[in-house]
Amino acid sequence: MRKLRAILLTTSLLAALPAAAQEQTRPEADSPNARAAAALEAPPALVLDPIKPPLRLAQKDEAPRTQDSTPGRNIPGRMRNYELPVLQNNPGAVEAPPPEPFPTNSWVPVPDRWRIVDALGVGGQWWDPYNQNVIKGDRPILGTEDWFVDLIGVSDSVAELRSFPTPVSIQTSQRPGSLDVFGQADSALYTQTFIAGASIYKGSTAFKPPEIEFRFAVAMNVNYAQVSERRVLSVDPGKPTHRLDGLVGLQEAFVDYHIRNVDERYDFDSIRVGIQPFTTDFRGFLFQDNQLGVRLFGDRDNNRYQYNLGFFARLEKDTNSGLNDITQMVRNDYVMVANVYAQDLPVPGFTSELTAIYNMNREADRIHIDFNGFPARPALLGDIRPREYDVVYLGYSGDGHWDDINLTVTGYGALGEDRNNIFTSRPADISAFFLAAEPSVDFDWIRLRLSALYASGDDNPYDDHEGGFDAIFENPQFAGSDTSYWIRQSVPFAGGGRAVFLSSRNGILNDLRSSKEEGQSNFNNPGTMLLGGGADFDVLPELRVSANINHLWFSDTTVVQALRQEGSISQDLGWDTSLALTYRPWLTQNVVFRASGAVLSPGPGFSDLLTNSSHDGQYYSMLFNAILTF
Repeated sequence: MRKLRAILLTTSLLAALPAAAQEQTRPEADSPNARAAAALEAPPALVLDPIKPPLRLAQKDEAPRTQDSTPGRNIPGRMRNYELPVLQNNPGAVEAPPPEPFPTNSWVPVPDRWRIVDALGVGGQWWDPYNQNVIKGDRPILGTEDWFVDLIGVSDSVAELRSFPTPVSIQTSQRPGSLDVFGQADSALYTQTFIAGASIYKGSTAFKPPEIEFRFAVAMNVNYAQVSERRVLSVDPGKPTHRLDGLVGLQEAFVDYHIRNVDERYDFDSIRVGIQPFTTDFRGFLFQDNQLGVRLFGDRDNNRYQYNLGFFARLEKDTNSGLNDITQMVRNDYVMVANVYAQDLPVPGFTSELTAIYNMNREADRIHIDFNGFPARPALLGDIRPREYDVVYLGYSGDGHWDDINLTVTGYGALGEDRNNIFTSRPADISAFFLAAEPSVDFDWIRLRLSALYASGDDNPYDDHEGGFDAIFENPQFAGSDTSYWIRQSVPFAGGGRAVFLSSRNGILNDLRSSKEEGQSNFNNPGTMLLGGGADFDVLPELRVSANINHLWFSDTTVVQALRQEGSISQDLGWDTSLALTYRPWLTQNVVFRASGAVLSPGPGFSDLLTNSSHDGQYYSMLFNAILTF
């Protein structure tokens, strides 16, 4: 093996030398090494790397290269001046033997990858995910040749301290006699989730998709919440201001069947049936969830193009944990998806996606009360009548880099019909749109980001048109994601509805829903605008510090003015400032610790709607999270 490596290395070096240098080292025709030199000059039978060009000597006074030698592809991030490697010519070195000493009929093919590892003497224990492990899919199941199992275990621990406006009344206040409209704002949440999963599949995955796969994942959640006021955790004012709850939810249960390979590079078509994860865009703006469905997917042109065709019937969610609750009936809410991805479009290093989604909701004949006793469908907003709707979303998303600039951009248009406008009780046409972009640039260990988002609002709630944009099930990884106050916390809408929120937990849109888990989309909303900036500092390989500051507005306040019966409400919601630390002690995702703090400084529009008893004008969110993965 060492001699073979020497031959290949010598072949590469001789091919890289300029012609003049090769003339100096070429032996005479009658020398003993003439046959070996002739063999070396012939085209090699084994190509080590067909993409990279051969190495060459740096020429005198040649300027150093500042980009990768592959045409059309630049090095990500800021351009640097990298010197060319210097290759030394050593005419006195012993030449490698010719190919004849290595007869081809003596090679023994190795049928599978794990036997190579066995020959190298690499081994591991069942509890070690970093070395050879039969329960992590590195070796076949005992007694089989091509069946593998991959067991997964996750522990997700969260401790959260927060404050938000808490509406109260004399009948439900924790302190009888208090006449404030808003009570104490402080609360705390502690939650522990354990996930156990297994993937059983047939076929080698080193270079092609598995032939068939079965996957299951069960999540067990225990959560404890404590608030300062009654009737926050339960509709019953007699319940205490703390609650302990839990649920076991089925998050994944699907079979993935490999239908066919369409070419020799293993472009394929597959079908997946069951409870499965799916996201419609790069940042989770429209629909990101684990839902029951069937999905046909695959790729073409050496994985340059990918496609998805999917149909999902939404499962009910548990109120307090957010997990799938399969003990309840499947919702009459259906999502049909078709999208296609194209890599290196319109420039190398940038991926484009076109999406069409149809959301068909047929829940007008079913009233749904959540586990805490609050009405979820229909929301207690406007005429409080059950409703249903049909909405088609057409969108474009892009993610990648343009030269030095990293860029993520997403745009959606929503068209459809709502069978019952909450203001007029008549059918209404839906037309709304959404735009978001996040450019960033890297300076060595620092990344600077800008964030901009616009979701249209409804400018006239009493006509037969709804112009407020809403998502199906959002989970935005944007503008600080869950370290941001506005995204992490749900903000109640008091005075214009009951058990309705301006924005949902882990959501960015001001959509006036009862919840994103159990509620319906609402296109009679004031819309959302966000403009912000942030920075990521990789101060250590295992430690990242992130800072974000965002300014938020309503797009249009007409809807909230009508619901609150107030003639003037400002669009300015205020400033959201956050700081987060992410620590990975082993430089992997197996052990991750996160800590963050965020402060919302309300603007005039927020103060017009909400306040708290201390009137200090500040709300906070502190998050401590530990994720352990096997």
